[in-house]
Amino acid sequence: MRRLSVRVGAMCAIAFAAFMSYGAAFGQTAAPSCSARATSMTPAEFQAPARAPQSAPKSGLTLVKTIPLPGPANRFDYQSVDPTMGRIYMNHMNAGTMLVFNADSGRVIAEISGVPRATGVLAIPAHHQVYVSAAGAHEVAIIDDRTLKITDRVSGIDFPDGIAWATDVDKVFVSDESGGADVVIDPNTAAKRATIALGGEAGNTHYDSVSHCILVAVQTRNELVAIDPASERIVQRYALPGSDHPHGFTIDQVGRLAFISCEGNNVLLVLDLRTMTIVQKLKVTEGPDVLAWDADWHRLYVASEGGALAAFWLDGALLRPIGEVRAPKAHTVAVDPRTHLVYLPLENVDGHPQLRIYAPAQ
Repeated sequence: MRRLSVRVGAMCAIAFAAFMSYGAAFGQTAAPSCSARATSMTPAEFQAPARAPQSAPKSGLTLVKTIPLPGPANRFDYQSVDPTMGRIYMNHMNAGTMLVFNADSGRVIAEISGVPRATGVLAIPAHHQVYVSAAGAHEVAIIDDRTLKITDRVSGIDFPDGIAWATDVDKVFVSDESGGADVVIDPNTAAKRATIALGGEAGNTHYDSVSHCILVAVQTRNELVAIDPASERIVQRYALPGSDHPHGFTIDQVGRLAFISCEGNNVLLVLDLRTMTIVQKLKVTEGPDVLAWDADWHRLYVASEGGALAAFWLDGALLRPIGEVRAPKAHTVAVDPRTHLVYLPLENVDGHPQLRIYAPAQ
């Protein structure tokens, strides 16, 4: 099965490259431009695919496995799930390494060094690349997912953090948190294309495949900023009332909602991307940061540095709490879309880092 997945991924990458080359040969841009407007980030013609109705799930998360992790007992940051290879890439931030975890075998298969203060991470299987924000070196490291070796480094980024891939134009966008910008990288050449000034500190960065925009949380302005990835320019700014230092967020692409964690006032916001209005504001444990969205099961997970992992179920456009587990400095969370298992690496449990894997109630 794994060989088939890798082969399919390679074929998709070849087809994508051919498609881009075809458009370039005729002087055409196949990708649509960012459709962000002052009052909406959803094209008028967008029709959401039908979702099967779901009954309210039972509350709770069940601990199914505890796995010791290598390295010192210090902080983890972002994770990236690659379902095609059954891997979860975990940044052991203050150890300066990235762990490669095989979700199928339940073990760490590699520990990659040379990424000091590793923050953001993103796997791009179509390019066989994994991007790691090595904030301690002011650069982004690019790793080949076949050899698990660093092949390129993109330097000159003050504090790289969140990473997104704009599939329509084949560009990588990286939050430069303290540099107050989003940096654009060409994945084909590993070259920096542009630096887009945001006017404030950059939180996380994501690509919205419906509006065809890159979204960035500008945490010191309490804004969400939309960038056109084709022109590499800001097209809209959206105020986030009720927010204080919005940093982490994730997107329900089909439901047209953004879930935004606010570190300054320990709040989780639900933003309607059709109207750009806040439809819900929830209090969460101190220090919310990383979020994980399970699109098939309509579940949202929020990890908080204050020591909790909170689970929510999306009922229409509203989040319903469905459980919480206490865990020391639960800074980061990931969910495997194939199994719906939840991954929570912890920096210090009895003097050692530890991975806890949870199964949500059904």
